[in-house]
Amino acid sequence: MTLDVYKDWLGILEGTRPPGHYDLLRLVELEDDVQKIRAHYKKLNALVRKYASGQYSKQSQELLNELAKAMLCLTDPERKREYDEGLGREFDEAENDGPKTLEGILIERGHIDRGQAKEAIEFADARGLSMRDAVVQMKLVDATTAQAAHAEELGYPFVDLDDMLPEDDMLDLLPRSFVKRFSIIPLFIDDGMLLVAGVHESLPELEDEIRLRYGVPMRPVLATPRAVSQAIVKYYVPGMRDESLATTPTKTSASPKTARKAKSAAPRLSELSPAEQQERKQYGWLFISWGIIAPILVDEFLVKPYVLPDALKIANVPSVTTLIVAPAVAWWVFKVYWKK
Repeated sequence: MTLDVYKDWLGILEGTRPPGHYDLLRLVELEDDVQKIRAHYKKLNALVRKYASGQYSKQSQELLNELAKAMLCLTDPERKREYDEGLGREFDEAENDGPKTLEGILIERGHIDRGQAKEAIEFADARGLSMRDAVVQMKLVDATTAQAAHAEELGYPFVDLDDMLPEDDMLDLLPRSFVKRFSIIPLFIDDGMLLVAGVHESLPELEDEIRLRYGVPMRPVLATPRAVSQAIVKYYVPGMRDESLATTPTKTSASPKTARKAKSAAPRLSELSPAEQQERKQYGWLFISWGIIAPILVDEFLVKPYVLPDALKIANVPSVTTLIVAPAVAWWVFKVYWKK
């Protein structure tokens, strides 16, 4: 029996395959309520994720990406307008009220009133903060609400990274130091552009580097600072993706062996943050300690009882295990693991 994920999982009984964005997200056509669009996406995302670890994991991953791309299109004002126009919708130019401010968006959504907005502006000016950070520090709204409003202010989509599954191939092309520097997570290619989740407004330097590495332009989306930090910790574990493949699509001459070596290479000590340097030093001393203890245990319980001649046992001569392993481990720690 052929699986129809749209019918069997989402309840879309008929229509084109794949469905349009509104049908896919089970929305009324031309729906403009961003909150409703995100709510439908989140509900369907949770439903499809139930199949992510079973025999339909591949189909689940593909459908999750489709849902994400539909949501991102319909929550991006510019792209939604183009999409709706393709469906025959006509817009009244007078409907465009011009750019919105973060405080104006929060007032419109009913999160704060005008008096609180005025206080937040004064608070931000006095402390040199952005309005996004000011309303959070004043506890007027939570970080998610503030960042979603900031995304709308910039004209960017807002994403919950807990609902996103970045593609490994996209993650591999950016080194850990780079994503930490810009506070970003590459997600996947959508409509010929790389979706990049970040905390701040996109910078020309970042956009140029993304185009160079991936061979496509980037489309920025916003996520909360906490979500981006957690994603970096999850997908960029120390020792992985530090140097990265970091090649553009045109640089395909490297052999698989060279690519694996580049991907697994550990960063130098000087490239790490102070906390990571301290952590690596602690691990280094642990390696050295076990580099001494383990050979001694092997000598005492294996080599001396069963290998060494009696004359050497009496002389208490260290075996080759101790003489070689301990110095080798110490050399590796000082020269490689702690290399600056």
